[in-house]
Amino acid sequence: MPGVQNRTALITGTGAADGIGFAIARVLHAAGARVAITSTTDRIFDRLRELGPNGTFATTADLTKPDDVARLVTEAEAALGPIDILINNAGMVQTGRKQKRSTLANATDAAWDFGLDINLTQVFRLTRAVLPGMIARRYGRIIQMSSVTGPMVAIHGSAIYGTAKAALTGMARAVALENGPHGITCNCIGPGWIATGSSSAKEIAAGKRTPAGRPGTPDEIAHAALFLAAEEASYITGQLIVVDGGNTLQEMKGG
Repeated sequence: MPGVQNRTALITGTGAADGIGFAIARVLHAAGARVAITSTTDRIFDRLRELGPNGTFATTADLTKPDDVARLVTEAEAALGPIDILINNAGMVQTGRKQKRSTLANATDAAWDFGLDINLTQVFRLTRAVLPGMIARRYGRIIQMSSVTGPMVAIHGSAIYGTAKAALTGMARAVALENGPHGITCNCIGPGWIATGSSSAKEIAAGKRTPAGRPGTPDEIAHAALFLAAEEASYITGQLIVVDGGNTLQEMKGG
């Protein structure tokens, strides 16, 4: 099966060695894709060395800045060719910027603006940037990293995050509807409790209360992304694929 062989993929939020974004980059590269990766800090070049020099590209970019978004797409395409696959993984937090949890009633305008910018607006900008080329070539795979938080459930103190992640599903449906005739699909992945280097002890404990009995791994999210990014996933679009070990099926979480 062709899968993602000889396709160019751009994956954001790939700076952490033990994060979801870099796991996706590794899996797609191993499957034969050319891979462009980015994060806000120079640690992205450590990830590039881990991937190796063949069919890879890395640069730093602050995706809350429109000029950085444009530069990222231009440089990635110059290095690896037109972008066939976009995986908007960056979000939740940005290195060097602290974000306090807050109820909606206590949220500031600044917190709202930043939360939507980092989780939603940057996705809009990158998706908009790659769509014209995909339309012209009549092919594209766009994957938005949403969450179960927002589209399906809520967490106290995460109103802004949940709002942005729910909005990604609406954006995906619109992109799917508008661009289906051009051979472009757009889907969301909704991770549950995934064990990464930034997971708290409470999050790991919550993962152990899923039906699967453990948190998920970044590689399990990566293989879902690989499936949606493949040529063979051509009839799946506008969907939210939940990868949560069955956690959202439970009304009563284990004690």
